[in-house]
Amino acid sequence: MTTIQATTSSVSSSSSSSSSGNDIASQISRLTQQISTLTKQLKSVAQGTGTTEEKQTQTEQLQAQIALLQAQLSQLQSKQAEEAQKKSEEKQTNTQASAKVEGVNNPSSDHQIDIYI
Repeated sequence: MTTIQATTSSVSSSSSSSSSGNDIASQISRLTQQISTLTKQLKSVAQGTGTTEEKQTQTEQLQAQIALLQAQLSQLQSKQAEEAQKKSEEKQTNTQASAKVEGVNNPSSDHQIDIYI
């Protein structure tokens, strides 16, 4: 009988956007590695020794763990995409705020025309 060894990590949220970006990336990497390890274990179950029922039980357990990790991975990827979008919007807002309009069509005290009819 093959022994299954796997750990699952919980998704933690961080309030700091600069450190959470790296934190999310490391969590995604860790989850991907765990999924890969569990997938290899899943493949080895079929070749392992034991009864058909034991193999079926192990397969179901591994598949459940993989599904859980994939759900966590999906949540982290969504969170990472949201943070990237927020950063993009902040950068765009900052760029628009700092952009100075130049040219003759820019109304200012130097570019006013008084029209009398």
